Formats: sequence, structure tokens, C-alpha cells
Amino acid sequence: MARYKKMKEDKYLKNSLGFSMVEVIVVVFIMALVGTAVYTFQNDIFLLNRIVSSNITSQEEARNGFKMMTSEIRSASPSSLGAYPIFEANSNSFIFYSDIDNDGLKERIRYFLEGDIFKKGTIKPLGSPLVYNLGNEIIKEVIHNVSNDSTAIFDYYDANYEGISAPLSQPVNIIAVRLIKITIIADGNTFTTQVSMRNLKDNL
Repeated sequence: MARYKKMKEDKYLKNSLGFSMVEVIVVVFIMALVGTAVYTFQNDIFLLNRIVSSNITSQEEARNGFKMMTSEIRSASPSSLGAYPIFEANSNSFIFYSDIDNDGLKERIRYFLEGDIFKKGTIKPLGSPLVYNLGNEIIKEVIHNVSNDSTAIFDYYDANYEGISAPLSQPVNIIAVRLIKITIIADGNTFTTQVSMRNLKDNL
């Protein structure tokens, strides 16, 4: 009787402390589901953080880039060699002269799109007589992840522009340009501004 009672108690203890195979599988399955959910959630958070960070960076780059461009384009003037203030006016590139460091010499400024990066090239005239050496161009990246596709970065308008007329057609007559509209699409955001070239005269 005592032996039977002890066997019954051992069996009860085993059933109380042990796990069946089905229980183990259920626990593992639940843990796997929880782990997957946590992993997916973390990935979503990281992805959202990257998107937000990229968006903020894009806006900051565009803000700084547009501020720099508008200031330099607005004050465009004849080169240190006497050339016309505008050298080239294409859809995705614009070359002009401007004294951007206020040293009395007019730098040759080139804004252009290369791949998905909007860049700025600067050439300071050197020598005696002064020369703009293309090999001395210093290039810096201004705005990343640009995706303008068929949208022109630069649109050019003459003195008759009143806000609704079409831009000058390519190839642009640089003598006619009085206002430039700049549009850049980066990271899904569209940034645009208009700049009047204050030093150009209508009687040129």
C-alpha cells in the first residue's frame, strides 16, 4: 500500500513539473511569433527613422543650397575678363560669373546635375593676365538624391515674364534672361524658387 501510494505521488509530481511535447512546441511557436513581431516592429522603426532623417537632411541641403544659389545668381556680373555675366544656360546646368567671396575677382560658377547629385563648380581667375583655368575647378556636392527626371532644374524667363508665361525655349538666348526659376526634386520633396538677376540691363 505504501509503495502504491509513493508511486502515485511520484507520478503526480512528474505530471505537475514536466511539460509534454505539445506544450513545448506551443511555447516555442509563441516565442517565435513574438520574436518575429518584435523584429518586424524594430525594422519598421529603423526604416521610419531613416526616412525621416533622410527627409530632414534633404530639406536642410535644399535650404542651404538655394540660399547660396540665389545670393550668387542675384549678384551675377561680368567676368574679370569682361565676359557677359551668363556663360551657359541649360536645363540642368547654369554657368555664370559672380564675386562670391567679395575679393574683387569674379568667380566662374557652375551649378549642374551629375547622376543624382546636384553640384557646384567654382573657378577663380588667376595669373597675369587673368585666366579661368577649367583644370582649377573646385567641385562640391550641394544636394543629394535628386530625381528631377524630365523636370528641368533651371527655367529661364525674359523681361516680359509676369508669372504665367512659358520659359524661354532651349537653346536659350542668354542675353534675354532676366529671371531664373530653380526646381529640385529630392527624396520625394519638391523645392523651388525664383531669382532675378539684378545686374542685367534690358538695353544690352
